[in-house]
Amino acid sequence: MAINATGAATADTSADRLHPEGRPARPSGAARRRSWRQTRRGLTPYLFIAAAVALLLLFTYWPAANLLYFSVTDWDGLDQDLDYVGVDNYVQVFTDPRIFEVFYVSLYYFAASFLQIGLALYFATILSFNTRFRDFFRGVLFFPYLINGVAIGFVFLYLFQPDGTLDTVLSWFGLADPPQWIGDPDIANWSLAGTSIWRYMGMNFVLFLGAIQSIPSDVYEAAELDGANKWQQFWAIILPGIRRIIGLCFVLSIAGSLSVFEIPFIMTGGANGTSTFVISTIQTAFTHRQVGTASAMAVILLAIVLVVTFAQRKLFPDEKVDLT
Repeated sequence: MAINATGAATADTSADRLHPEGRPARPSGAARRRSWRQTRRGLTPYLFIAAAVALLLLFTYWPAANLLYFSVTDWDGLDQDLDYVGVDNYVQVFTDPRIFEVFYVSLYYFAASFLQIGLALYFATILSFNTRFRDFFRGVLFFPYLINGVAIGFVFLYLFQPDGTLDTVLSWFGLADPPQWIGDPDIANWSLAGTSIWRYMGMNFVLFLGAIQSIPSDVYEAAELDGANKWQQFWAIILPGIRRIIGLCFVLSIAGSLSVFEIPFIMTGGANGTSTFVISTIQTAFTHRQVGTASAMAVILLAIVLVVTFAQRKLFPDEKVDLT
């Protein structure tokens, strides 16, 4: 109790008053609830991302750690015992021409990626302005990316087979003796690379289209007032404005050209010199029972992709583009 100025007794409501035995008084129920609400509010963001982080650790980082571990062993995928071999698997990958020469196949897809990016940028530029049936053509260009890769492989397998759809169409124009599109080793990789262009161009098209449409319209209006034509607007406005997206597409294309799998595996199974690095890795692991060597190949592929990504970050840094 406390005595006020008039001598009346008032209750001591001080939060830090002591217990009769000298200990601090326990907080009230309202204070405990307020403290619990504050704690729960602070933990809520972490609870939302906990499931995503757990799945990321379980299905990405843990398999990657196992991959590194298997790459320094001679595991065949079946035995319980694993013998440590150090860097022998990596030495084998870099010294055995039968393993490393499949990287040359990636050059076909790498060259095709430039054509793919060029076509995607062209169509994105044209369809970002007022064009008849603009929405229809946008859907047509993006639709192949939505189709399953296995289905695309079977469709183009019938397209390229002898006396198939492509040969029939070419015969209408007088070409009576077409080449073996996927049977000739000199042509097979170009046919498969062309299939990849058809499938993945839609993704780059959408990225370019979104980037172009994010440029303020008043920039184009100011350029038209200055007398700039469409070609000058492309070089002075569109190309600088989507520079970072172009760099991103190049990284995705390079990584994709190194890790091609679905199209050649379905259409040729890696025959006629069309085996890619990923197909060779799978055959090494599950056909030849050399999981340790295959793991080393996968680690090398991952390292190459990381180096390419690092180079892209240096060549195309995240700088703000100001067109105003």
